[in-house]
Amino acid sequence: MHPATAKWYDRRDSVYIEFCVADSKDVKINFEKAKFAFSCLGGTDQVKHENEVDLFEAIDQNESMHKRTDRSVLCCLRKAEPGKPWLRLTKEKAKLTWLSVDFNNWKDWEDDSDQELGNFDRFSEMMNNMGGEGDLPDLDGADDDESADSDDEKMPDLE
Repeated sequence: MHPATAKWYDRRDSVYIEFCVADSKDVKINFEKAKFAFSCLGGTDQVKHENEVDLFEAIDQNESMHKRTDRSVLCCLRKAEPGKPWLRLTKEKAKLTWLSVDFNNWKDWEDDSDQELGNFDRFSEMMNNMGGEGDLPDLDGADDDESADSDDEKMPDLE
């Protein structure tokens, strides 16, 4: 038995753990209030993987879930106390060789609610300014040499 390599990251309401096991079969996940267990067969050799973690904080085991893909198993652990950051995944400070932080998905969210709203507003504004099919300019003749020459004549002299 080998522990599966995993990455984790924290969000406001949940903690996510991705077990990097290709072609996993017989996936078993046990959500408990302060403990989490994962096991499966994976890889071309169908190696047995088992991981068990005493969690940093309590989770809502009824609201926690997982999703299996061909490349990994992603687990969403719903926090019992949403809005409280987890400094680490494990109760103990010990370094687990199979576990790392998923920096690609990590986000400091404690003071970002205004920023997230601002990002959404900018995204909405950008989408509104993009225009639809009826707003596209007429591009007929854009590749003609004559139209390119006439555009050059209209350009102001920058010197």
